[in-house]
Amino acid sequence: MGIIIEDRLYYVHAKGLSMILENRDGDLLLKHLGKSIKKYNFSNTIFEKDHAFSATQNPDDRTYSYDTQRQAFGVHGFGDFRHPSIKIEHDNNELTHFKIKESQILDYEVDAKGLPNPHSREETETLLLILEDEVSELELRIYYTAYEDSPTISTFTSLVNKSNQEVVIHRDLSAMFDMPASSYDIISLQGAYAREKTLRRRKVDQGMFSVFSNRGASGHSQTPAIILAETLANEDYGEAWALQLMYSGNFQANVEKSQLNEVRMSIGIADDNFSWRLKPGESFDTPVALLTYSDKGLTKLSQESQSFVQNHIMAKNFAYEKRPILINNWEATYFDFDKEKLSSLTDEASKLGIELFVLDDGWFGNRFDDNRALGDWQVNEEKIGCKLSELISDVHKKGMKFGLWVEPEMISVDSDLYRKHPDWAIQAPKRGHSYSRNQLVLNLANPEVVAYLKEILDDLLSNHDIDYIKWDYNRNITNIGNGKDYLETMEQSHKYMLGFYDLVKYLTEKHSDVLFESCSGGGGRNDLGVMRYFPQVWASDNTDAISRLPIQYGSTFLYPTISMGAHVSASPNHQMKRVTPLKTRGHVAMMGNFGYELDLSKLSEEEKNEIKEQVNLYKEIRPIIQFGRQYRLINPVEETNEVAVEFVKDDRILVTYVRKLSTIEEIETTLKLKGLEEESIYRLHGTNKVYSGAELMYAGLTIVMNGGDFLSKQYYFTKIEA
Repeated sequence: MGIIIEDRLYYVHAKGLSMILENRDGDLLLKHLGKSIKKYNFSNTIFEKDHAFSATQNPDDRTYSYDTQRQAFGVHGFGDFRHPSIKIEHDNNELTHFKIKESQILDYEVDAKGLPNPHSREETETLLLILEDEVSELELRIYYTAYEDSPTISTFTSLVNKSNQEVVIHRDLSAMFDMPASSYDIISLQGAYAREKTLRRRKVDQGMFSVFSNRGASGHSQTPAIILAETLANEDYGEAWALQLMYSGNFQANVEKSQLNEVRMSIGIADDNFSWRLKPGESFDTPVALLTYSDKGLTKLSQESQSFVQNHIMAKNFAYEKRPILINNWEATYFDFDKEKLSSLTDEASKLGIELFVLDDGWFGNRFDDNRALGDWQVNEEKIGCKLSELISDVHKKGMKFGLWVEPEMISVDSDLYRKHPDWAIQAPKRGHSYSRNQLVLNLANPEVVAYLKEILDDLLSNHDIDYIKWDYNRNITNIGNGKDYLETMEQSHKYMLGFYDLVKYLTEKHSDVLFESCSGGGGRNDLGVMRYFPQVWASDNTDAISRLPIQYGSTFLYPTISMGAHVSASPNHQMKRVTPLKTRGHVAMMGNFGYELDLSKLSEEEKNEIKEQVNLYKEIRPIIQFGRQYRLINPVEETNEVAVEFVKDDRILVTYVRKLSTIEEIETTLKLKGLEEESIYRLHGTNKVYSGAELMYAGLTIVMNGGDFLSKQYYFTKIEA
């Protein structure tokens, strides 16, 4: 690993990854982004010739055009007709021509101000490139940090106004990379509420492909990440690049194929509802982007991304801390609970070995339905029948941890907080409110609101022995208009995110022993920005086991299993009304952070005994799932009737197979496992059957299933000899 500056070349080396940049008379060009190239004096370049209608800056040289060069930062308005990475209003135009003025090698990471940043577990190096547009007197600082333990480069930019006039930023993307002409596919994670993180793969063709959110959150329907892969790349073969954004608000991720077949990918804050006034002497930092590379297919890319998130994104004290098996009272009681119901639920949970009880919505203020009381975070002792501290103590005495649901960013019109501070809600003058779930959003761009939430939530956590917080966010942002003028209004969405990060950074650092889980109607804010502070995410409100298969599959494509909440719910399922066996529901939920969302008092003794067995099994296999390497064996999106996932940790292997619908007159499926030692012998738990690693990987495991729909099997192996 290392960063080297050699003449006009900049080498940024991470584990197995090299990025080579060129200073071409001040222009920043991208020479290579891929497998490590250690040899210096790198000479590979574009063959320069006169392309039709390509603008040049030198009338005597028609071969060098910005429209045909591969760049790491776009020159805007001087003949590069591709999607620019920056648009700044100044001097009555948006032209910018940044030239390299200085370069430095820093032996540390640099943080983007007020935003989530990776953290290091070892020494890192950062390449700082300082560019300047002399006419507008703007300075652009680009940071590239390489990591010794990962084929990942993090990057962000800082724009500094060195002029004596105010300028306005209309676009400032975090990262841009131009790739050579080749046949590529683009992979994205899309969907909707209750079917988040669905894998989509399509061919990169001429024109623009973009995923974006203008909802105020990253959203159920899109994920701030894209994967560019060779068209022939599969799980085990080929090159792939993942570009991700550490940001939880409005974003855009773009892939553009030019008329000359070269491909540009970029990521950053969305243009919608965004402008930023930059006064003389001020600077603007973009969110951090991550570029991760694999030359051994998509499985390797996923494993490297998952490892990076655990090592460099999640809080260190939770990254490798076993997550507790929980039960949440929401689908058991909804708003209709009292002390007796909660006590009955916690009694049963304790007997079954469950480790964490979570009290969901309805414990505060006048909150008997979802039409009122958001913002009034005072305990309703009359409803829960005691002080909150007494309820927590009772749960702890039963051998379980205690968790609590909150939705701090929201406010109800029917609330004491709204009656006192109606101006704290996001709203446009004279336009009235738009409602979603009959609630409004607090304006976290207002420092008074952030200060209030810090105080009230700090008080809640400081005066109660709470182990876990489920932080919900149940609507998108509309009616933006709190600014004093148009530009201040257009700054509000990003200022909201800065306020959010300020709030959660304060709370998670002060209460660092509390496990925070992000929820946004399920997976509506499941991104690396929120994961920097909340190491667990509720992947979806959809708890149906069969619907969960593609959701969980996509969620772990870039994010580690330990980040994903996955629970067993009642049957018929509350959302899908589907009837599935308890065994299948358990097997599917065990592919994430295991828990339950049902009324234990309504279960038969046989069902309770089965749950107890599931809990005991998960405690044994939990390290394999939460800390092991994951292999995708059958894709639930493409092979629609089956899914199979394998986890490997040291000498133990867990394989989960699910068949959706029964079949007739079809040969049984053979699963070929991955990541084993050929010469080692593995025993299947519960049997005397032994297999060599070579047999399991190359001959495979034949899956024999009974007839019936929605059935599953688990295979748990331990290595017994080498």
